[in-house]
Amino acid sequence: MVKIRKTFFAAWTIVLAFTAISIVQPSAYALEYPMVSQMLLIDPAASDLTSALTVTADQDPAAPVIADSPILNPQSELPSSSLMALSLENKAMEFARTATGAKAFARDLVLNTYGWNSSQASCLNQLWDRESHWNYKAHNYRSGAHGIPQALPANKMDVIATDWRTNPLTQIRWGLKYINSRYKTPCAALRTFHRIGHY
Repeated sequence: MVKIRKTFFAAWTIVLAFTAISIVQPSAYALEYPMVSQMLLIDPAASDLTSALTVTADQDPAAPVIADSPILNPQSELPSSSLMALSLENKAMEFARTATGAKAFARDLVLNTYGWNSSQASCLNQLWDRESHWNYKAHNYRSGAHGIPQALPANKMDVIATDWRTNPLTQIRWGLKYINSRYKTPCAALRTFHRIGHY
């Protein structure tokens, strides 16, 4: 009988200790993190590489503001359309981490955003296959060139987004803007690559 009382008392002591700890310990819901998501939107038709735009939670996603603007209201809600766009962007990024996905994303931009034809997509495929084999982690330790387009210096891609080390979409967007501004077409960039060994 005494053994049962000791066991009963020990069990209740443990239950009360855990209850006291759970009351004193703040839960994740009590932490005051800002409830804001940011999403980077790029205007692919812009003529320069400094057109990075961002949408914050307290704005209409149809009216982006310049990336330097502060987060105005951390308690506001993110519109479902922005969440959906963010989700689609994340899925596209994960798929683009494979060579097949990166090629598909780049081909879509070549044909639909830049208005180039399929021969330009083929030239881009050859160019970046030689540069990086479409590997977003490709890094040349001698020169410092990085990513699918082998940007040199690699931090040039900051004008698109700061996630260029891990995001193949950022690398592809920067690479196509660079090719468009410097060579006008991927085939012209490929000809330069054949002539001097880089573009």
